[in-house]
Amino acid sequence: MRVLLVEDDLPLAEALAGYLRGKAFAVDHAASLRDARAALPVAAWDAVLLDLNLPDGDGMSLIPAVRRHSAETAILLLTARDQVSDRIRGLDAGADDYLVKPFDPDELMARLRAVERRRTGGADTTATIGTLSIDLKRMKVQRAGESVDLTAKEWAVLNTMATRPDRIHSRDALINALYGFDDETSSNTVEVYISNLRRKLGRNSIMTLRGMGYRLTGAGGP
Repeated sequence: MRVLLVEDDLPLAEALAGYLRGKAFAVDHAASLRDARAALPVAAWDAVLLDLNLPDGDGMSLIPAVRRHSAETAILLLTARDQVSDRIRGLDAGADDYLVKPFDPDELMARLRAVERRRTGGADTTATIGTLSIDLKRMKVQRAGESVDLTAKEWAVLNTMATRPDRIHSRDALINALYGFDDETSSNTVEVYISNLRRKLGRNSIMTLRGMGYRLTGAGGP
């Protein structure tokens, strides 16, 4: 998932970003409403983690802009405000969920998984595609019943394709899932991870559609 974290508390933002990157998320950080508005049109965001008390205004004012950019983007409010009225106002404004600080990062992960399931239309967290069984919640993969070890970046590519296996995923879409604004990429980054996945999951597990992108098939092969 590609996540925009809108948070002016720098130590908290760094801690959350580091945690999420360790879970194979691509994370970008905006410390103000102005920075967040500038970031919205730059990428296809899967989720926006939005603090409410920002130095240049109320984070809730960003919700309409997120919705104009993409109706599918999940919005999770992260705030020290603990009044029920604040929660109701945020949800009524268009947010998908609400977490009161301080919170456990594992709970944030659970909330992100929940909104992703709602967005993709199902509660099942295991995708079976060909010879592959992919547990999207536990980040585990089996090929013909045998466990497969993946790096965080390999998992990010596989997760993107497994969540929507009927789609053709362009190279740009996969880069968007892998990297934030400040990450360096090489011209063959995606091809390297696709090659690694084919080596681990089977030569025919990922189909290349020339000029279009890649699609996960789960087919066997050496």
